Amino acid sequence: MTVPVIIDTDPGVDDAVALLLAAASPELTLLAVTTVFGNVDLETVTGNALRLRSLAGLGPVPVAAGAARPLVHPQAERADHWHAGDGLGGCAAELPDPDGPVDTRGAVPLMAHLLDTAGAPVTLVAIGPLTNVALLLASHPEVKPQIGRIVAMGGSLSGGNTGGAAGFSTAEFNVYSDPEAARRVLVEEDVATTLIPLDLTLRCAVDGMWLDALAAAGPRCAALARVVEHYRTQFRERSGRDEVALHDSLAVLEAAVPRTLRTTALPLEVVCDHGPARGVVLADRRPGATGRLVDVALDADADAVRAEVLRRLQSLR
Repeated sequence: MTVPVIIDTDPGVDDAVALLLAAASPELTLLAVTTVFGNVDLETVTGNALRLRSLAGLGPVPVAAGAARPLVHPQAERADHWHAGDGLGGCAAELPDPDGPVDTRGAVPLMAHLLDTAGAPVTLVAIGPLTNVALLLASHPEVKPQIGRIVAMGGSLSGGNTGGAAGFSTAEFNVYSDPEAARRVLVEEDVATTLIPLDLTLRCAVDGMWLDALAAAGPRCAALARVVEHYRTQFRERSGRDEVALHDSLAVLEAAVPRTLRTTALPLEVVCDHGPARGVVLADRRPGATGRLVDVALDADADAVRAEVLRRLQSLR
């Protein structure tokens, strides 16, 4: 039996890799792709999702647009410096034209409908800001029993990848984009959740040889590798190393093959004030700490993860 999934995303270079990885994962039945503001604006990420649906050969899988802004406060920063203005490394126009329109129901109504009519628990793979997921849980609490779990890429327990309120890296981008939504999902709700933080995704970064192997794997992978190239350049300029963190792919792989990542159950807090720690995710490791537990992925066989993601993508020839 396959796992039904809905992917909520803000494509995004690493989101593009994750969507093609989902298409290459036979364990998954992709019910829908929903989009949320994030790396770039909502209109752009939705267009990207439609093009990526065509590239991945996902056929009739619906794509629906969701939140264009955070729950409460304006988004503090975008990530077009990483992903380019079109969100896909300057290569969006090179991808296949959309093979169908956007679903007019919108992200949250579509998610609620699919959950309500699902014959098995659905995994929500959230790889952008958590705004759509927070809105779903608040407006349709009746569908929560149909959510098998939420697998989210976001947060960091040891430093971030944003400018942050104080002008230096304090928080991870997805959580920083809407801390109030993240707090709703990670702290206030009780739906089973696996969180994959920046701490682990950076340790599973892929190198230049991996990316070259992807580019040589066939036309779809070659198109994906061109999308990644701008991202690769940004990583090289910032770190001095020829590597790329494919953050969101870890969430898709964990959804397809549960327990690929080793998790620790921890109570979390998300900082929502406007000080220098806004968007920071805190884990309460004190003995006897209470509160809702989230399975936080803190370890994995990084070599095995890299190899498995590449193997699956290469099957898309």
